[in-house]
Amino acid sequence: MKIPIRKITREANFLSLTGNIAIAFFGFAGFALMARTFPVAIFGQWVLYISSGTFIEMFRFGITNTAIIRYLSGAEDEDRQKYIGSNWLIGLVATIIVSVILVICHLLFPQPIKNAGYELFFTWYPLLAFVNLPFNTALVIMQADLKFGKMLLIKSMVSGGFFIVLLVNYLFFKMTLLQLIWAQLLITLFTSIICMIYGWDGLRNIRKATRKTTKILLDFGKYTTFTLIGTNLLRSADTLIISLSPMGTAAVALYSIPMKLTEIQQIPLRSFAATAFPKMSRASIQGKMEEVRSIFYSYSGAMTYLFIFISLMTFVFAGFFVLILGGSNYMGTDPVTGVNIINIVRIFSLYGLILPIDRMTGIGLDSINRPDMNFIKVLIMVAANVIGDLIAVFIFKSLPMVAVGSILFTAIGIWIGYRFLHKELHLNQRLVFTAGLDFYKNIFLKSKNPHHLQS
Repeated sequence: MKIPIRKITREANFLSLTGNIAIAFFGFAGFALMARTFPVAIFGQWVLYISSGTFIEMFRFGITNTAIIRYLSGAEDEDRQKYIGSNWLIGLVATIIVSVILVICHLLFPQPIKNAGYELFFTWYPLLAFVNLPFNTALVIMQADLKFGKMLLIKSMVSGGFFIVLLVNYLFFKMTLLQLIWAQLLITLFTSIICMIYGWDGLRNIRKATRKTTKILLDFGKYTTFTLIGTNLLRSADTLIISLSPMGTAAVALYSIPMKLTEIQQIPLRSFAATAFPKMSRASIQGKMEEVRSIFYSYSGAMTYLFIFISLMTFVFAGFFVLILGGSNYMGTDPVTGVNIINIVRIFSLYGLILPIDRMTGIGLDSINRPDMNFIKVLIMVAANVIGDLIAVFIFKSLPMVAVGSILFTAIGIWIGYRFLHKELHLNQRLVFTAGLDFYKNIFLKSKNPHHLQS
């Protein structure tokens, strides 16, 4: 029997995974080009600009992103327009507030900001915040509707376009860091304009925002905002604390290589999570709690088995990945800091083994309208991580110990998150592993029988 390739490629999980792989490729390749284009200290400034921007994005979009996905998953057309309008209104206000605060801080404390390496962020992120608002809003609406094909198109325009600029610059032009930031702004602006022209961002619905829908999103978002900020802080706190330590921006650049490589492990995790959350939310809104449990078991088990393979590959080929991403300058032991990046990569490969259950417990709590529990879980994880980072950096002056701390705080999060979710859903942990095997069996059966495949 012919394998229905065309139908498989239209399936939500496949499109989500393909999109994240493509975007990750552009991200990794662009990161590698930047590492080879600039000296370590200058490259460290770029890392701080990107990581700080990512952190602020969590605040801007964390207010509504999780909430809008949940409520759009089960909304009728009229309510849908109101939710989209409220989402736009909240996002615009948040962007204005964040930008004003950053500009004022830059005017009041220019020298300390420059000395810490954050001048690029405080100067240019306020402009980027307005430029990327339409296309980011379009992405979250498409995720709620499971339109991963269009999401891939939008992300490719931004990530692919900037990668082409970096490649051409590396081969021919040798632009400055400031010029590359301007190129990033122009590409982002072009993508947002496309989203607005086709109406993908939902800006036309802003006038339909109501006090009720705005309050619903904010009530949900007051927890998910800090949950997303906390989740990002779990990743960016390492960079922030290292940058403030005596090791400086050079250590930031070194640590950014293994941190970037951990995103290889995050590709399938983000892909599965992007499809699992709308499905679990829809089932929860409809009162189908058995279906919520089934989705949790299936996705948690499938990702756990997949991550065993991914972590093994990362551990075995750690040196190869460092060479590809950072170049020969990052191989071996750094003479200044005494750090061997390959060892840190191998530590992070173990970290990947426990990520699936951690992510799915968070998604599960949000989908059943318990973002408060997810917030408590992440808050405890952040506190544990920050304390561990401070001890590792300022007392032991050890980057590998920072990576070990990441494993410990994630293990704490798994234990807390699973206990919270178990109280609501009465989970059976054995079914995680059996459902994971069934997930792959079903994929195999679908490839053999077109009638079993659902797009």
